Amino acid sequence: MPRFPVGFELADALTAAARDLHGTHTPADTLHTAVGLAVRLLPDAEHAGISEIQRGGRLRTLAWTDETVRFAAEPRQGGQGGHTPHPDWERLWTTPVVRTDDSEADGGGNALSGLGLRSALSLRLRADRRRLTVLTAYARKPQAFDEDATRIGRLFTAHVSLALDSATVREQLTEAMRTRDLIGQATGILMERLNIDAAGAFESLVKASQRENVKLRDLARRIVDAHSAPGGRGVTER
Repeated sequence: MPRFPVGFELADALTAAARDLHGTHTPADTLHTAVGLAVRLLPDAEHAGISEIQRGGRLRTLAWTDETVRFAAEPRQGGQGGHTPHPDWERLWTTPVVRTDDSEADGGGNALSGLGLRSALSLRLRADRRRLTVLTAYARKPQAFDEDATRIGRLFTAHVSLALDSATVREQLTEAMRTRDLIGQATGILMERLNIDAAGAFESLVKASQRENVKLRDLARRIVDAHSAPGGRGVTER
């Protein structure tokens, strides 16, 4: 990868990356697009992955460029079916960037050196009290990521974070609209079945949801599916 000078070349590359990121439709698509762009954009990056770390050490790998790095940050099995993150990642709770210059500096024997990955650049995407989302770029040569790569990485992750927030909001709005339509259909079915008005049908739906300890959306889907089935007559309030 060429090293971007300060100026228009870097700006153009980041603009193109932002366009690709904002063209995605779901958070998962955004993450998978981001790891591919990271390898293309960050100087000397060969692989990339995005992981979510929870307080206490639980980790999930959310997106990766290839199987080489899918478990690169998961050096040993942790408790409760998760994995324990790379120890350096603990620093990302308090700092936005962690750089590994040479995984074999202390004699190797860790997850990165075992995979032939000598350098890593880990950048914080999201953080709250419970979880941390990290984008990590990897290279097979030592000291691959310098200050320029770190600066570009921080600019890039800012775009990834914005695109991820936008995709999350779009997904939530889409789900909210689907839920509203589903509840509306279930309410209409109950109005017809129980010969009551809309307010009464919705109240009946809420009571059934509370009584059966089922989410309103899931109960509405059950009613609609039962009504749509051959010979179905939906669910009646008892």
